[in-house]
Amino acid sequence: MADRVVLAYSGGLDTSVAISWIGKETGAEVVAVAIDLGQGGEDMNDIRQRALDCGAVESVVVDARNEFADEYCLPTIQTNALYMDRYPLVSAISRPLIVKHLVEQARSHGGTIVAHGCTGKGNDQVRFEVGFNTLAPDLEVLAPVRDYAWTREKAIAFAGENAIPITVSKKSPFSVDQNVWGRAVETGFLEDLWNAPTKDVYSYTEDPTVNWQAPDELIISFDKGRPVAIDGRPVSVLEAIEELNRRAGAQGVGRLDVVEDRLVGIKSREIYEAPGAMVLICAHQELEHVTLERELGRYKRQMEQRWSELVYDGLWFSPLKEALDVFVAKTQERVSGEIRLVLHGGGISVNGRRSAESLYDFNLATYDEGDTFDQSSAKGFVQLHGLSSMISGKRDRGL
Repeated sequence: MADRVVLAYSGGLDTSVAISWIGKETGAEVVAVAIDLGQGGEDMNDIRQRALDCGAVESVVVDARNEFADEYCLPTIQTNALYMDRYPLVSAISRPLIVKHLVEQARSHGGTIVAHGCTGKGNDQVRFEVGFNTLAPDLEVLAPVRDYAWTREKAIAFAGENAIPITVSKKSPFSVDQNVWGRAVETGFLEDLWNAPTKDVYSYTEDPTVNWQAPDELIISFDKGRPVAIDGRPVSVLEAIEELNRRAGAQGVGRLDVVEDRLVGIKSREIYEAPGAMVLICAHQELEHVTLERELGRYKRQMEQRWSELVYDGLWFSPLKEALDVFVAKTQERVSGEIRLVLHGGGISVNGRRSAESLYDFNLATYDEGDTFDQSSAKGFVQLHGLSSMISGKRDRGL
């Protein structure tokens, strides 16, 4: 019986070519597995059929939209995760879910090899393979694009020579990865850092000036760090992301032009669109400012950067990341309430906050009549707070 390769299949150039190439070069049967993460675009049944047309012996589509929202996007919201303080981990959080399902499909279809279409320059090769090695170290890993130095030109030529149905041509050089959490675009003229993105780069967002005369004000409700309603209407996490993708996208919110530090040591230029993600993270951060005690909030903000780096670096299943998840879950116990914000001209402006768990005390904060803060106690506090610095300063000045 021939070996079976279970391939992470996107329906795009590299993985479509990989089906035919694997069969020709190794003699193995290919089982294509496409994961529906709410990426939209093509019908998933069309993608399934394309895999069969490309030579897969079986083609599987997994609807993981709610799983992705609840188990991958939600932790990203609750951690306020932004790699390099900018990128909401659009691709990074999808890879461990794909790994999980590929391992499951390998078990159910008798696969001994798992394969991906990543290059040797990117982060995804690490995310996939570290995930495979953690969850199923007995499976071999095949990476034809990386290990056989395919270029886009070679892949397009191979597709033409072997009648492989693809939608990419040399005139459309962008590489796009998208899911409900956002969209990533790279390559082509974007590789010149001086070139501004053109309007054809974008799909999830409108030009920020299109709806300039119609700003959108809305209220997002959270329960223990989980978005549960928009404008008072109950929503699942997936529904919250989808609605905010539409509403924030219409206002041009969530466009990111980033030069980021890849794990392999090079810098790359990426264009991201993540309207729903950026709104939810912004609103969640603001609610934490209201409900988290100062020292807890300070420490969590330090931890958020480390969590983001671990996920970006493909260590979703690592002991440290799992331990940090427990910490984050504890911090969310009081993160309940509502945030009102305005989406306009590509920006997000918070203009209202309310929570039964609020640590904001009006009578302590006010400078008007009714102030209950004892200002006479501040003098001694200030002196003691700066005492060590004062002593050090005297020494350094020889006093």
